[in-house]
Amino acid sequence: MAIFGFGKKNKTTQDSVTSPVKVLGSGCANCTLLEENTRKALESLGMDTSIEHVTDFVAIAGFGVMTTPALVVDGKVLSSGKVLAKDEIAALLKEARGV
Repeated sequence: MAIFGFGKKNKTTQDSVTSPVKVLGSGCANCTLLEENTRKALESLGMDTSIEHVTDFVAIAGFGVMTTPALVVDGKVLSSGKVLAKDEIAALLKEARGV
């Protein structure tokens, strides 16, 4: 019961900020490189966020992604079909997470 606001989950809580960044792809060289560049971008921003590598094609299709690798932040597909550089990923993360 959410009387007086108790029990309600605030969307700006730490849960939404620390949700894992997802790299979608089969595990090919490009997918691995995107994951590595994402890790470097997170480190450069000082973000302590985990990276989840999703290889299940049904789950990937659930995001509407048809070409991999893809980068997903907070449930939103930010890039698909190309390997982004560390600086490109950092810019997307700043915009998506308001850093």
